[in-house]
Amino acid sequence: MTARIQPFFDEATFTVSYLVSDPASKHAAIIDPVLDYDPKSGRTSTGSAEAILAAAKSDSLTVDWILETHAHADHLSASAFLKARTGAKIAIGEHIKDVQKVFRPVFHADDVRGDGAPFDTMFKDGDRFQIGELEVEVLHTPGHTPACVSYRIGDDVFVGDTLFMPDYGTARADFPGGDAATLYRSIRKLLALPRETRLWMCHDYKAPGRDNYAWQTTVGEERDRNVHVHDGVDEAAFVAMRHARDAKLAMPVLILPSIQVNIRAGQMPPAESDGKVYLKIPVDRL
Repeated sequence: MTARIQPFFDEATFTVSYLVSDPASKHAAIIDPVLDYDPKSGRTSTGSAEAILAAAKSDSLTVDWILETHAHADHLSASAFLKARTGAKIAIGEHIKDVQKVFRPVFHADDVRGDGAPFDTMFKDGDRFQIGELEVEVLHTPGHTPACVSYRIGDDVFVGDTLFMPDYGTARADFPGGDAATLYRSIRKLLALPRETRLWMCHDYKAPGRDNYAWQTTVGEERDRNVHVHDGVDEAAFVAMRHARDAKLAMPVLILPSIQVNIRAGQMPPAESDGKVYLKIPVDRL
């Protein structure tokens, strides 16, 4: 059985979220949802997440899962908001614990214990679960971060930030816990799937010369045309390219607010003594 896949593109963060449903049972999952955030004012809003909920309601879907591919550094997650609205479980890879332990001291986040809470489920490589009658396989695909996972549903794989469209390449590997060699091996793991397997990206930035955003390709297209890691590029060459490229990249605009929310499964930090919530800007830490 084939999943129904509805993409939702947030141009402000170049992020693609997905509503994935089983047509037979009307059960669904939401992958990598965005909480809208204005860094100039510090205001949040839920328009992007509300659009997904509206689509689910229109199709009479029951949302069982909110699936994160990793703790994103470029947008705030709407997982906590969506859980409150749907009762769905928030899931991520088990190595979110490692990411929490790295960033707990950076943000002096005493409420983050480093045990995976408040995520409801932490998947291991090879775990399987259901979206209605659809079986989902979890693939641990680290390198961009230690906690990165991809979700495979039949001939469709949601790859998070591991890969981009063939004309744009691959994810950076210079975040804490990232590793270019590990990323290469994760990519080859994905590209060992059948050539016709459809790959769904978490981001698109429109490569030079392309006018439209795009977020779906295939294993075959990536193997043939990916500008960083097509067939014939070995690990040493990829690592050298990735190190040189990453050294020139600026930090994502939203990395500081995003990480401290996303390691909490989309929850804001606890309120201070005045009852207000504050996001922290650690100075000279990154």
